[in-house]
Amino acid sequence: DNTTLYAESGGQVGDRGRLYSENSKFDVIDTKKQGEVFLHYGHVDEGSFSLGEEVNVKVENESRSAITLNHSATHLLHAALRNILGDHVVQKGSLVEADRLRFDFSHPEPISDELIRQISNVVNSQIRKNTKVDISITSLNDAKEAGALALFGEKYDNEVRVLSMGEENFSVELCGGTHVNQTGDIGLLLITAEYGIASGVRRIEAVTGVEALKHIEKNQTILSKAAKTLKTDIQDLPDRIDQILSNQRKLEKQLESFKKEISSQAGNNLIKKVELEKFIRAFVVLVLWIRMPEISQKLSLMRPVR
Repeated sequence: DNTTLYAESGGQVGDRGRLYSENSKFDVIDTKKQGEVFLHYGHVDEGSFSLGEEVNVKVENESRSAITLNHSATHLLHAALRNILGDHVVQKGSLVEADRLRFDFSHPEPISDELIRQISNVVNSQIRKNTKVDISITSLNDAKEAGALALFGEKYDNEVRVLSMGEENFSVELCGGTHVNQTGDIGLLLITAEYGIASGVRRIEAVTGVEALKHIEKNQTILSKAAKTLKTDIQDLPDRIDQILSNQRKLEKQLESFKKEISSQAGNNLIKKVELEKFIRAFVVLVLWIRMPEISQKLSLMRPVR
């Protein structure tokens, strides 16, 4: 009926960890909640357990830490979306894992690259300010009157947990998940994708912390390789690509022109060939006609004697 492992809720995946006693170990690969009971999914790694036995609980800290960064980042992202796109933006779903976050929200059209850049800058600005994250417990009515955002359709108890993040309460939401102590703990938010998933619903995928750095390093390697292949510097890569594409389009036009020219020449040659064959046939017929008496005489000499 109690555990220090976080049970899957609000888009945040369940914790991994270990239940153990003096002679037994149980590896937890997921944690969920059913009513008032916590369910620990996994396998017995050593020994055995009996009903009523007291056990210790150990959280897998590395995974929990990464999930925590992503969960806090979704709150800043939600606030930034409303700040840039408008108050019509409402959370429609989320997924918070150790290696990425996913955030679904209401918006009628694709978001331009420029707006994505602005949203990313707003979030990272709040991260760099490294303000303290405040958590308070209050009544549901008081929280709503204070402007705290609540998920539509979500069931809340009369007493709720309010999370305030960012400068001048940039983000205030009801949330029971795990979160950072300071916004700077997130390190960096990097938006990796934005696309539609339903009519009027968009999705943003992003990474934070170490995963964001890994993503940057991977992209840097790809850019360096591309620049080396095209024999240019990374900063000149867009111009070099435009130049290559422009040359390609010119070559394609020249090729199409050559094809038409060759096709036209082939047609002319065919016509000339047909006309030559007609002339030869006509010439042969004329010669035969002129020499018809001589040929007839020779043919008559070749007739067998009866």
